[in-house]
Amino acid sequence: MLDIVTAMGWNYVSTLASEGNYGESGVEAFVQISREMGGVCIAQSLKIPREPRPGEFDKIIRRLLETPNARAIIMFANEDDIRRVLDAAKRSNQTGHFLWVGSDSWGSKISPVIQQERVAEGAITILPKRATVEAFDRYFRSRSLSNNRRNVWFAEFWEENFGCKLGMHGKRPGSLKKCTGLEKVGRDSSYEQEGKVQFVMDAVYAMAHALHRMHRDYCFGYPGLCPRMSNINGKELLGYIRSVNFNGSAGTPVVFNQNGDAPGRYDIFQYQITNKSTAEYKVIGQWTNKLHLNVNAMRWRTGDPTLPGSVCSVPCQMGERKKIVKGVPCCWHCERCEGYHFQASEFICELCPYEQRPDRNRTGCIPIPIIKLEWHSAWAAVPVFVAVLGILATSFVVVTFVRYNDTPIVRASGREMSYVLLTGIFLCYAITFLMIATPSLGVCSFRRVFLGLGMCFSYAALLTKTNRIHRIFEQGKKSVAAPRFISPASQLVITFSLISVQLLGVFVWFAVDPPHTVVDYGEQRTSNPEKARGVLKCDISDLSLICSLGYSILLMVTCTVYAIKTRGVPETFNEAKPIGFTMYTTCIIWLAFIPIFFGTAQSAERMYIQTTTLTISLSLSASVSLGMLYVPKVYIIIFHPEQNVPKRKRSFKAIVTAATMSGKLVQKGSDRPNGEVKTELCESMETNTSSTKTTYVSYSNHAI
Repeated sequence: MLDIVTAMGWNYVSTLASEGNYGESGVEAFVQISREMGGVCIAQSLKIPREPRPGEFDKIIRRLLETPNARAIIMFANEDDIRRVLDAAKRSNQTGHFLWVGSDSWGSKISPVIQQERVAEGAITILPKRATVEAFDRYFRSRSLSNNRRNVWFAEFWEENFGCKLGMHGKRPGSLKKCTGLEKVGRDSSYEQEGKVQFVMDAVYAMAHALHRMHRDYCFGYPGLCPRMSNINGKELLGYIRSVNFNGSAGTPVVFNQNGDAPGRYDIFQYQITNKSTAEYKVIGQWTNKLHLNVNAMRWRTGDPTLPGSVCSVPCQMGERKKIVKGVPCCWHCERCEGYHFQASEFICELCPYEQRPDRNRTGCIPIPIIKLEWHSAWAAVPVFVAVLGILATSFVVVTFVRYNDTPIVRASGREMSYVLLTGIFLCYAITFLMIATPSLGVCSFRRVFLGLGMCFSYAALLTKTNRIHRIFEQGKKSVAAPRFISPASQLVITFSLISVQLLGVFVWFAVDPPHTVVDYGEQRTSNPEKARGVLKCDISDLSLICSLGYSILLMVTCTVYAIKTRGVPETFNEAKPIGFTMYTTCIIWLAFIPIFFGTAQSAERMYIQTTTLTISLSLSASVSLGMLYVPKVYIIIFHPEQNVPKRKRSFKAIVTAATMSGKLVQKGSDRPNGEVKTELCESMETNTSSTKTTYVSYSNHAI
């Protein structure tokens, strides 16, 4: 019966037994074996009293319904109890709910299911496999009142079988028919061999074989019962009975196991209602040391071949683990493996390796997709567009300056320093392409070199310029002697000395931490594993980035300080004011860059935002320098060439005088109301020049 339950996939059943040795021992054996084998849990074990009170069977049905998932009911009950249980289920309108599994006491009997065919439909029962003993049929059909007087119950059987009465002392009062004694079994009445005849005969033969072997062992050569066998112990006889081995009346071996049980050979039936609404028991399998079940021959609710269930919990879906209910191993709750966990076994969820994520079913792990900043992405398209425009504009300025290299405006701008500054501007635009390119050893190496180099070129040149202006006019306040290191060659040496510091730092960085690529799985490790991505990037931390740009920012801040100090110098003599505006605007750009760059460190779009922010900031810085320092010059060179002519050179003394008067101008102007200024500088210059146009003076033309 346990094999049947297991084969049906039922793991949660209830048991029902009639009070007494048969029912209770049967259920006890079923429960014991189910515990030993595992896989089947008992929801309830109910007992039918020998003398049930009214409503007892309705109460049993109600209790069975307390565990509605345990639809299979294992029954070890007598015929009357089976019939009354089925009737109670019918009254409770539970037709089709319970799945009855009956023992051999139910077998293929009709009496328990009469007028209760629908509620009993689908019941599975067992019956010991039996064979008809033809010799017994011949013998029994030949029995009559005259040749079977030794059986004291035969006369009563005769009256019952033929429906007659044997004389005035017969056992059937009221019967009008009188037995003649000439009736014949099987001719004048229906006859079918009792199913247990085979087993009764085999039991008798087993006793005979056991006594024969005992007599042979205890009384060898002694006729009849010897003294040794006259007072034997029952355990001794039981040992001989268990050791018998012979072919029984049906030709099958008769043996007993260590528990005294004969080999189980059972036919398995199912009570089915056919399409013609006729109910019958159909053989659906057999059990001979092993279950042979024809599931395709089984039928449930009229014509329904679908296998019903009797389970405490439905199987968990893929990606869910079982959490067993304490004390009931067949019942569990299904828990989804969350986050980056996958279902490692039926009961365990494990965490995927760091570089992997659960698959769609969460039954294993798959590599996390690796991404990088693509050229077609909007995050890359905008910086590239700006950089391309900047490179074209810078190239145009360089070409213009080269073509008009000997014109006054180009010479007044300081040709050597201008080309250094334009180189830095070009590098600031060009770094955009390295920042967006697919990371590799070469790309990462060039990033380290050029990331801060463009800014370093630009601000080293501007710092040298502003420092030169500041030193010239500060020196002029003290004496007419020119300060040292203001020649073009000196300016280049100072500029490249400042740039060499940046390069030295980069080379040290190369030595300490060689460049390489990494895949960062933490940057876009979202709570939803489906959206997790590994980011392919160069191994440049935020701290390394700041250190790389830090020197350039220091140059920028220092240049800004000098721009502030030289803000009072007359604009007719130098580029102090355009440089000042350039540095103020650049500082604002980088002050905005810092919170945007570091404020998005925890964002899932960090790679895109930071790369775009950095490249746009570099391009804007270059654009500010290009626009404020060179666009006006290029405009005059191309559209107003009449202004690009030599002007009267001034001595260093005149320049110093102008600077001194400018200082006084600023001081006096601050003391006059409404900002009204009438400068002595202008008055003193009225006699010296009649031109009001801007004069560009190249300090390199003065012999100082």
